[in-house]
Amino acid sequence: MCRHLAYVGPPQTLGRLLVTPPHGLYRQSWAPRHQRYGTVNADGFGVGWYAEGDPVPARYRRAGPIWADQSFADLARVVRTGALLAAVRDATLSGADAEAAAAPFATGAWLFSHNGAVAGWPGSLASVAATLPPEDLLSLEARNDSALVWALVLARLRAGDDAGRALAETAVEVAAAAPASRLNLLLTSGATITATTWGDTLWYLSRPDGGTVVASEPYDDDPRWQEVPDRTLLAASGTDVQLTPLKDPGTTAPGPGPTDAFVSPKETRT
Repeated sequence: MCRHLAYVGPPQTLGRLLVTPPHGLYRQSWAPRHQRYGTVNADGFGVGWYAEGDPVPARYRRAGPIWADQSFADLARVVRTGALLAAVRDATLSGADAEAAAAPFATGAWLFSHNGAVAGWPGSLASVAATLPPEDLLSLEARNDSALVWALVLARLRAGDDAGRALAETAVEVAAAAPASRLNLLLTSGATITATTWGDTLWYLSRPDGGTVVASEPYDDDPRWQEVPDRTLLAASGTDVQLTPLKDPGTTAPGPGPTDAFVSPKETRT
């Protein structure tokens, strides 16, 4: 369910990153090559991007399939950016909240996407949701699992965690409460990309013309694409990628603590 992509690097048009590649996110909306769950991502889409000199990203989201939106085709042709996050959606539960349920979610400088599903939603996360301030729950952008996962990540960012710890600790917490969840999380501030693999595919590409792409699956057949192992935290800039294994809560007792999500020092891939 869902495919997503993030990019940081030299300015590119949206189309060059999302539409022009032979197996780009645009085509993945109807013909993904590596999707393990679901076959068509037609329940909405979104793209968030950063304009030069403005730390707060713009967003364009719709409830329908990306291929049916002619306005997006125009945007993709002319809008240039040095950082973006985009997603096409295959809804776990159809019909709720329309485009508000489509990634990327946004707060301040952050853009966020969730590729996967929370097992047993919503009951499985009742106790986890209760740890959030009531105002966070009342201000959820949508009534779906991804919006709540974003609220959990955002609470950690606001508390001072860096992006890597916020994603890793959230993934471990949700997996402990809802085993069999799929939690591929993707986050950018416009300068860096942070992601987790947890139950679905993730790849990255250090582009020869500069910049880094992190995506659910390769958008072309460039042999430089690298697959990220499952249960891994990825941290990328425009010039390097770091991979750190994550602990599965099923292998720890009594459960993850504040530093338990990581299991080894970071490995750098350039």
